Amino acid sequence: MTTYKHLGFEVRDQVATLTLNNPSARNALSADMRLEMEDAMTRIRKDDQVRAVILTGAEGHFCAGGDIRNMSTSPRDPATWRQSMSRLHDNLMPLMTLDRPLIAAVDGVAYGAGFSFALMADFVLATPRARFCMSFLRIGLIPDCAAFHTLPRIVGVQRAKELMLSAREVKADEALQLGIVMELHAPEQLMARAHALAASMAHASPVAVSLIKRALATVGGADLPGLLEMEATAQGVAGSTDAHRQAVQRFLNKEPAAFQWPNKV
Repeated sequence: MTTYKHLGFEVRDQVATLTLNNPSARNALSADMRLEMEDAMTRIRKDDQVRAVILTGAEGHFCAGGDIRNMSTSPRDPATWRQSMSRLHDNLMPLMTLDRPLIAAVDGVAYGAGFSFALMADFVLATPRARFCMSFLRIGLIPDCAAFHTLPRIVGVQRAKELMLSAREVKADEALQLGIVMELHAPEQLMARAHALAASMAHASPVAVSLIKRALATVGGADLPGLLEMEATAQGVAGSTDAHRQAVQRFLNKEPAAFQWPNKV
């Protein structure tokens, strides 16, 4: 296990777990944490043995968003703000564009950028005490960390406007109804379920998983002919892999599929 200053990093059984670890600030996104996350994700992307990633928070919270205390002393001119945001995007791009399944295990607050982090995940698991909030407008800012891309695709444009413009808190049960959260679990079961999902992905074709994620990232932005062309190309790649051929042979041999979605705990 590797532990940075504000980020826990562990790889076990082909699953990497990133733990946001700044509990005195409810795991707010510090500059150090951003750099550490970029470094950890670079290591993950270079390691073909890592087949899935879990993102969670330490000591009962996911992430309270940006570090507002640092914002109070930051320069106020637009050019400097833009440069800061560009650096943030560089830090987080490996997470945003991860080619492997990303599972967010959310307990406690997921505010501001913390909410955006959860939205980057392919699957969001949460506890009943999880709380989500697009809190940016409370401090006169706009949503960031790709929320304009992710939130409308999950809840629709009108509801995304309401959540962004009201900056209201969304409790866990409503998040489940809106499709922000896939499953709710008791706090003591949250990480076990996250690991079960992540472990199941170790038996899925990594090429097919990557192609599915890439295709879904274009939904809403591609016309039908373009989407069908991309589908044909991607299926050609997936169909040529050993994972596909082995899965077909297991089916013909009447053997259980290597990849199985785990039952709920």
